Parts: sequence; C-alpha cells; structure tokens
Amino acid sequence: MKILETIGFDLGHGETAVAKAIVESIEPPQMLEINNKKNQITALGWHPKLGYLVGEQALIQAGVTQLAISFKQKPNHDPNYRKTIATFLVTYYQKLQESKQIEGAESSYFYIGCPSGWSVSDRQEYQKLLQETGIPHLNVIPESRAAFMQAKEAGKLEYEKLLASVLIVDIGSSTTDFTLVKSLHEIPLDFGSNTLGASLIDKAIFALTLAKHEQKALLEKVFQEYPHHQARCELACRKAKEDYFSNEQLYSDPQSSARGFESINEQIYFIPQVNKLMMEEILHQPLPELENKSWMQSFSDAVSEAKQKLKKLDTVPKLVLMTGGASRMKFTHQICQQMFPEPETLLRPDAEPERCIALGLARVGRWDLRAAAFQQEVNKLLDSQKLKELIKKHIPELIELLTQPLANNLINNAVRPGVKDWQKNQLRTLVDLETSMKNRAEQWLKSNAAQQIINNQCINWFNNKIQPDLATQTDPICRKFQIPRSSLRFEDSIEPTFVNPELRIGDAILADTVAFIVNVVIGGGTIASIITLILTGHLTWPIALVYGVSVMAAGVELNRKTVQEAIKTNVDIPSWIRSSFMNDKKIEDMCAQIKPELENVFREQLTTNQEAFEQLIEKVEQGLQKALATKVQEAIILIQ
Repeated sequence: MKILETIGFDLGHGETAVAKAIVESIEPPQMLEINNKKNQITALGWHPKLGYLVGEQALIQAGVTQLAISFKQKPNHDPNYRKTIATFLVTYYQKLQESKQIEGAESSYFYIGCPSGWSVSDRQEYQKLLQETGIPHLNVIPESRAAFMQAKEAGKLEYEKLLASVLIVDIGSSTTDFTLVKSLHEIPLDFGSNTLGASLIDKAIFALTLAKHEQKALLEKVFQEYPHHQARCELACRKAKEDYFSNEQLYSDPQSSARGFESINEQIYFIPQVNKLMMEEILHQPLPELENKSWMQSFSDAVSEAKQKLKKLDTVPKLVLMTGGASRMKFTHQICQQMFPEPETLLRPDAEPERCIALGLARVGRWDLRAAAFQQEVNKLLDSQKLKELIKKHIPELIELLTQPLANNLINNAVRPGVKDWQKNQLRTLVDLETSMKNRAEQWLKSNAAQQIINNQCINWFNNKIQPDLATQTDPICRKFQIPRSSLRFEDSIEPTFVNPELRIGDAILADTVAFIVNVVIGGGTIASIITLILTGHLTWPIALVYGVSVMAAGVELNRKTVQEAIKTNVDIPSWIRSSFMNDKKIEDMCAQIKPELENVFREQLTTNQEAFEQLIEKVEQGLQKALATKVQEAIILIQ
C-alpha cells in the first residue's frame, strides 16, 4: 500500500506532540490532538477499568494506580523502561487511529525524534525498541534535523543561510544538544555525558518546596509508598517554572509568585512557588547531576565549549537557531547572544518550540519520501538511452558550428601571414613558404586559442541545442515535485570541460587539413601561376639559376615535375615579381577563394572521424549525468 502521510512524533522527556503531513501535498503539516490538546505531558497511567491512559488524562483521572512521567532516556535493557516507552507509543498510536486523525497501518510513516547528542548506535537501538510496537513504518532521526527543516519550510531561513552555517541549540527537558548544520550537512557537537536538561530545574523547585513544607516527613513517606503522587508534584513544579519564564517581568516583584498546585488528599497540598529571587537561587545553586555546577553556569560553559569547537572547525555560524521547550527561558537567549554577537551571528529563538520538533519531523518525513522519489525519477532518466540519443542527434550541428571559425582562424593565422612573409621576401623559396604555413597551421590548431574557439562553440551548441531538448526531459520532473524548472537546468553557466571533454583536433584531421592548405596555396591560384610562367619560358632566367646556362643551352629536356619541384626548392623569385604577381589584393582574393573549400575539408574530416565523436558523446553523457546528479543534490533542498 502507498504511504499517504508522514507522522512527526515528538516523544519528549517532558512533553509529547504529534503532527501530520500529506506526502503528495506541500501544505504545512497539521498538529494532531490527544484529549483535545495539541501538546501533552509525557505521562503514562494505568487504570484498572480504563486501561492505559496518556498525557493529562493519566494525571487527572481518578483511580489511576500507576503513573510514569519523564521516562524518555537513552535505550537500555531495563524491562520497566522498555515496557513503559513502548506502551506509551502504542497507546498514542491507537488513540490517533481511533479518532481517525491518521490512516495508520501501511499508509502512515512515523518519524520519531531523538536527541542529537545520541550516538548512531543509541539511535539504532532506540529505533529497534520502538519497532517492537508493531508500527509498520517507523524511523528515528535527530531532533536538530527536524528543527532545521521546520525553520527552512516555515520561511525562517533564507536560502543563503541554509547553505551557510547554522548552529542549532536544542534545550530539552533531559538534554541540551548543539548541532552545526554546514552546507546542509549536520555535524553534532559531542559533549560527552549530556545531562543538562530543564527537568533539573523542576527537581530543584520540587526539592526547595519539599524542604520548606510543614509536612515534609509525611510527604516523603507518601512519595515512597505512592510514587505517582511524587510524579504529579514534580509536574506541578514544572508548571510553576513554565509560568514563571512566560511572565518573568510579572514575577520580578517579591510579592508575586508563579505557582503550581497538587492535592495529595483533602488535608495535604503541595504548592510550589517561584519568583525572581527564588529562581535566581535555583539557577545558581550547585547540582550534583552537573558535577556540582549550577544550571546557569553549566549552560554557559556548554555554549562556550560549542563556540570553541566551532572555532577549531574555522566556523562562525551565521545563525543560532534555538528550539526545545526550555528555550523560552530568556537568560538562555542572553548567554547565546553574548557568545555569538551580532552582526556576525543572528539569534533566532523558535516562536513555538513546543510544536517545532513535531512539525519538523513530519516535514522531514515527507521530504525524505519526496526526495527519494525525485532522485528515482532523475535516475530513471540517467539510466535510459535518452541522454545519449539527445547528444548524438545534435553532433552534425556541432560540426557546423566548428567548421567556419576554425577555417577562418586557420586562414588568418597560417595562410595569410605565411604568404605575406613570402611576398615581402622574408621567406626565400616556395618550399620555405610551404614549411612556414605547415608549421603555423599545426601550431595554431594545437594552441589554446584554437581550443578556446572549440570551447566557445561547444558551449553555444550545448546552450542552443542540448539544453532545450534536455529541458523537455527535466521540466516535467520539476513540475511533478513542485520545484523551479531552473533547478535541473544549466542556464547560468557551464564549464567548457563539461560539454567539451578534451575534444581536440586529432592527428588525422590535423595532417589532412595542413596538406590541403599547402596544396591549395602552393599548387593552385596565383603562386601556381608564377611557377607556370617560369615553366612556359616567360620567366626563363630563373631556370638558369637553378640548372645552369649550359644545361639550358644544350636543350636538355627536363621532366616538368622535376623542374617544378626544383623551382619550388631552389628558385628565389625576385621581390619585384612577388609584389607584382602576389599583391595584397590577390592575397585577400586567394584567402576568400579557399575559405569555403577549407570549410568543406574540416566538415568532411570531422564527419568521418566517428571515433572521436563517439568518445565525445560518451564523455558528454557522463559529464551530463554527473552534473545532473550534482543539480539533484542542490534541488533536493527545495523539495517541500
């Protein structure tokens, strides 16, 4: 059955929240409700008649005989822990199904968060434990990833900041985790044993309230015999803490206090109270769980350590993203801002930290599924023959794009300067002219300038021929996943090596082209007419220079071809003849005349050189596949 929805399940040490995202939609995830509330105390109760109860219902339902709260921790082999956390998840799952808020079974994929400080093995063991509940599709991911995704999708992070460095500070009930997200890759900052959770403040309020209670001894006895009463009293302390940090200014007056309330029975009440002076005392008192450091000092040290670790990575975060329910405590903002001052770093506390992770988990789940489907669609294109066929179809147009500029530049860099040197008597014989043009032609065809022309024409070919056809294949994929078409296009720029991987004029093409130039310039046109005049007797005196007067007088009949070669090799035609028979206009006329012929030679040589273009097709296909794969990784972040 197809997966229709992703369920973000934020099973926290203090609170639990659940959100749902529809896989085929880009609409924001929706919070789900248990007991008509979007956030629930992480509590599991047992009632003899009603069975297992969760959240507020477990706390307020009369007759509950067993109660567990704040039971999230690293996976271990304690059977009570394993049973409690599995039962809590199953009960939540059943209630969500019963209320028709989720499809359940094979249609729902659960994404459950864990602290970023947990190791990979901890995460795998936790996932294995939760899978024992029988929920078909379930995955455990770091909560920092969910916080990052929620910030991205909710529009709190600009794309530039997404690609920069973001420090996520997740202050939870049991842990405080620091995660660096750099160029979209997560780097947990491992601090060893992490026990810095806000529940320690709850416990400190509980201890302070109990120490001052008139019936302390009786309460201690009740708590020992009935642990669920102590759990309820600790929750009252948590509520007092949350009330205080939500209205700090109100409780700065010593006469005002944030309060919690729990009734043990009709005669015994547990009423924790907190004002500014009391909270200052609690935050600065040494705690054994923190190696006798205060909560505030421990948090400050942790942020300082995070900064030092980032410094070793040569990183200054552009953004500090704060999440977790305890991030509402204003002094944590102040400490982070002191350690990471503006304008280098911007501080961004989440406006709804108690819902952030659940929403982010649902988004991550949807993103994972859609990103995998997107990757699969592109891979299907890459694995097909379509790219190869597309490139092969446009090879004749590439040849046309190459012939004209190569012919023009060969005339400008080899033919014209060579003939001009001969015209000016800088080259003695026609063989010298032949050698000069041959060397110039070979040198230019192998030069960076020739390669640059090839590069430019290949880029034009790609942009005007390959890109439009490629877009017809990639645009439908982008539309399907609702991302910009430009995500899989190469509209900005393209590396020459990508569309022209070592396409150089081969030796065969080089030899044939140079031979053509020599034959056309020396064997035809004006220079050939000079040789003809000599052979026909109109310029007989140079013959004497070559073979001697006696030979000519004796009437020795010379082989025409031999004489022609002798003239080319030995005759130094006078400069007045050169300038008369090969003036500048005739040079230009000759260049214009041989240009189309030279283009044809290039065209024929390139067309017949199938091996070179087969290699080109293969290499461009490989380059295109590699470049598209890179584009896919860049585009995935845009998928919602």
